Amino acid sequence: MTRGSLVRLRDEGGAGTVLALALVMAVVTVGLSGAGLAAALTARQRVIGAADLSALAAADAASGAIGGVPCNIATGVATANGTRLRACDIHGLVVSVTVIGSFAGIPVEASSRAGPPR
Repeated sequence: MTRGSLVRLRDEGGAGTVLALALVMAVVTVGLSGAGLAAALTARQRVIGAADLSALAAADAASGAIGGVPCNIATGVATANGTRLRACDIHGLVVSVTVIGSFAGIPVEASSRAGPPR
């Protein structure tokens, strides 16, 4: 081997910089994916909470604890929580509701049921 070829073998040519950039991009990608997942789960929990609150309010109206038509009350509560009521079924004092919200244009649906204890 000549002296020139030994010098070329020792010269990295910026390989460390490329590796560091690749690692930074991997960390950024994982971080952004985690943030997106957290936002989606937060939106899901918001819709579940809206369904629970709508069902409870409608059950209160069905039992006479508050005035109003149960499904109208559920619609108002769902709207106040940034969702919309898809379905409302009343069976005696038990009310079942389905609520729809969205995250990034993707519909998120949750159902809930409320009534007196059995």
